[in-house]
Amino acid sequence: MPGRPIRWLLFVCLPVLALASVDKPVEHDDWTKDYDRLFRKYTKHYFGPHVDWHWFKAQGIAESGLNPEAKSAVGAVGIMQVMPATFEEIRRDNPHLVNIRDPRWNIAAAIYYDRQMYRKWKKREVPTGERLFFAFASYNAGLGNVLRAYRRAATQHGEIKAWGQVAPHAPNETRRYVHRIDRLMSERR
Repeated sequence: MPGRPIRWLLFVCLPVLALASVDKPVEHDDWTKDYDRLFRKYTKHYFGPHVDWHWFKAQGIAESGLNPEAKSAVGAVGIMQVMPATFEEIRRDNPHLVNIRDPRWNIAAAIYYDRQMYRKWKKREVPTGERLFFAFASYNAGLGNVLRAYRRAATQHGEIKAWGQVAPHAPNETRRYVHRIDRLMSERR
């Protein structure tokens, strides 16, 4: 059977090649291997294995440049720039998250919060491929602000299918934030 070895190679090698490309090193100064294990672990824990953990690492780069000592003028802390009040709210459901300044718990809390925002946009029937953009925007500006932008966009466009329809109605900082995360992911592809 001359075709059998080729089918075997396709069956065995293609999945291995696909898995190898998931953790392909990124050739960009912002992308280091710092905290990869934590981003991988908590993305899988809160989103499952189907979501690329690099999205959340890109968010950490956009938030603080992966600086665990970062503190914003408004009091956001750590790699993911989590507000202390938000951290305490997250701890009600996750009492094992003990220290907002510890990179492990900071990353875990942020990805958990991203998941909460993601679920809120699922209820609005935002397409799956766009939902992370809405979650990131909500993380940055607050859900209420992004919902207002969504409603303004809906009055102009009717049914909302993409973040690009809502972005012009969102705060400038939020548009830049979501764009930076998307750009970081594009550099990685």
